[in-house]
Amino acid sequence: MQDLRISLVQSSIHWHEIGANLAMYEEKIWGLKGKTDVVLLPEMFQTGFSNKNTTLAEPMNFTTFKWMKQMALHTDAAVVGSFMVKEEGLVFNRLIWMQPNGEWKKYDKRHLFRMADEHNHFDFGTERLIVEWKGWKICPMVCYDLRFPVWSRNRNLEYDVLLNVANWPAVRVNAWDALLKARAIENVSYSVGLNRVGIDGNGIEYNGHSGVYSPKGETLAYSEKEEIITLSLSKADLDDFRAKFPAHLDADEFEIQ
Repeated sequence: MQDLRISLVQSSIHWHEIGANLAMYEEKIWGLKGKTDVVLLPEMFQTGFSNKNTTLAEPMNFTTFKWMKQMALHTDAAVVGSFMVKEEGLVFNRLIWMQPNGEWKKYDKRHLFRMADEHNHFDFGTERLIVEWKGWKICPMVCYDLRFPVWSRNRNLEYDVLLNVANWPAVRVNAWDALLKARAIENVSYSVGLNRVGIDGNGIEYNGHSGVYSPKGETLAYSEKEEIITLSLSKADLDDFRAKFPAHLDADEFEIQ
């Protein structure tokens, strides 16, 4: 039962400057080679959260996608983050899970943040993603998805870790803290949330609060400053708690249409 080393890159983001952000993140994560299994980057990590999709969205296999492939190969870790992708006339807030061998998977954000008009600029995702990595099952989601427990419900222990990458403003950060912990407890899994810091081009402030929570709701990591947090998640502890407290056996059966 291998522990999972995960690195949360909590950072400010250069507004709409793709090249500057890729260079910044490359410098930050270059030294993680051999020290981690998963590198988490924020939502829209190379632009900041923006609806300027007509000019900033990239096709697949373009600059950002290729950069993620290079970073995964260098760090020998899965590199995970979301950015704007245009595909067949549609535009998605798309999370990419990139592995060192070049294999990758995608998750398109399902819940688009209507209070910022995201739903009028992006297309909705329709499928969850669960990735198997290093003996773990991992379910990645994006920002506003965190508010919808049915979408993230861990039916029959389908996953061990719920990930959320975000641009979650400081004004609503209390909800972020509470929901991350709630998702861990109700899904009997680890819950990992990565937010950004700084002020974006719309004048919106972000204060981090990136965190990692155990299935018991314990805070394993937490930060409000610009830094990289690396810690190990214990599979033995997870399996032991699930055996002693099998709440999943009493969960309600349902299907998402």
